[in-house]
Amino acid sequence: MRQMEFKMERENLVSEGDEVTITEGILPSAYYYTINPAVAMSGNYVFRERLKSDHGIVREIKHNDKGYYVVVEFDE
Repeated sequence: MRQMEFKMERENLVSEGDEVTITEGILPSAYYYTINPAVAMSGNYVFRERLKSDHGIVREIKHNDKGYYVVVEFDE
């Protein structure tokens, strides 16, 4: 199992236990991931950290001064 954290700007866009679909974006030297439809975005990952799955399960939603963070678990 692999977990990744995504930044979400508003609350209640996804819930714990939801299955989400992920889209991969490509930068010149990294990849980033978006929970569809534009719910939350990951940080940048280098090639060796590239995600192999296109869907995962929301395991946790965190809230702090900087916003909401979604922890998604992938089967890889």
